[in-house]
Amino acid sequence: MAILDTLRAALRIGDLRKRLFFTLWIFLVIRLGAHVPVPGINPSVVARLFREGTLFGLMDLFSGGALSSFSVFAMSIYPYVNASIIIQLLTMVIPKLEEMAKEGEEGRRKLNEYTRYGTVLLAFIQAIGMAFWMRGSGALYNTSILHVITVAISLTAGTVFLMWLGEQITDKGIGNGISLVIFVNIVSRFPMDIGNVVTLVSVGRLGIGNVVGLVVVAAATIAAIVLVQEGQRRVPVQYSKRVVGRRMYGGQSTHIPMRLNHAGVIPVIFASAVLSFPATIAAFIRHPLARQVETMFSGHGVWYQVAYALLIIFFTYFYTAVTFNPLDVANNLKKWGGFIPGIRPGKPTAEYLERVLTRITLPGAAFLALIAVLPGIVMGITGVPTTALRFGGTAILIVVGVALETMKQIEAHLLMRQYKGFIT
Repeated sequence: MAILDTLRAALRIGDLRKRLFFTLWIFLVIRLGAHVPVPGINPSVVARLFREGTLFGLMDLFSGGALSSFSVFAMSIYPYVNASIIIQLLTMVIPKLEEMAKEGEEGRRKLNEYTRYGTVLLAFIQAIGMAFWMRGSGALYNTSILHVITVAISLTAGTVFLMWLGEQITDKGIGNGISLVIFVNIVSRFPMDIGNVVTLVSVGRLGIGNVVGLVVVAAATIAAIVLVQEGQRRVPVQYSKRVVGRRMYGGQSTHIPMRLNHAGVIPVIFASAVLSFPATIAAFIRHPLARQVETMFSGHGVWYQVAYALLIIFFTYFYTAVTFNPLDVANNLKKWGGFIPGIRPGKPTAEYLERVLTRITLPGAAFLALIAVLPGIVMGITGVPTTALRFGGTAILIVVGVALETMKQIEAHLLMRQYKGFIT
């Protein structure tokens, strides 16, 4: 009910209503683009490849089925995610890029420009590989090099267009555009996945008890995700009193909200993007060693699950370190006369915040890793086939996480427009 009340309040505000409808319009464009086929592709061969089972299941989920139909949006925004990871890693080791990141809006604009260039480069490399893979699988009507390059350019253009649509959502819509692109693609697959469950029940391959167990696990997972995403450690802050002219300022108590999962769903997206890279490259190479790599990173093996969990934990700490700087927070507190009771201002405060952040990030990271590998656990408990679990684990985590962040942004816009401040 609270969500419906928030949406009704948002629709009553003209500017916010335009942002919401603009975001929905972009969603429509994304879903239409997922059905625009790459020229010269044999759809029956592509359908056979995916019926046989490939490593691209999670990528197909994130692309909203665009990969299994091999549309122009087949690669989704994976190249953009990989480019973002590379730029953020380079920012931490290259002083010039680090200076750009600290320059404010102008520096971020330059880094975003580098990310776009990296996206185009990575997208074209991946598109070339996919085009040659399709040619080797017999999915191309025309096997000439010129046509392979045409297919690669079409896939690259689709990824770049998706990147642009995501940026438009961020600028003119509501929420993080790139996350919402993945969100709408995952949600678009829900009706089909539910239909798969109904079909399995109707043919007797799945019992009602299994479905009930799946629903219970899904509900408990959603509740746990909301609890962890909203959980925070409130570090108390006291501001000292100071006199400016004839007025006295400060003296009040507040807190620093340090979230249990400060990185949101970004670590899951980053980890899946990184793990898809070696498997994707291996799929394009005709060699026994490449087949072993493909099997290892197929998404169902033990090694994949372990690597997936460890990468999620790593990216949780990495993204938290990028977005929350304890030293900057400590300096700002000192500048405005704030201090944490029992902790000296300056460096001791920064060390205390870093220690608290490290401790609370661990359970948040472990929770993300657990949810990501949940489908394998649920299969063992409920007996539900893999085809019915695409909307579990990672998908639920991304959908719920992005929905929560988007609703927070809507509430922030509402607060900004309804707050009257000193007028009253």
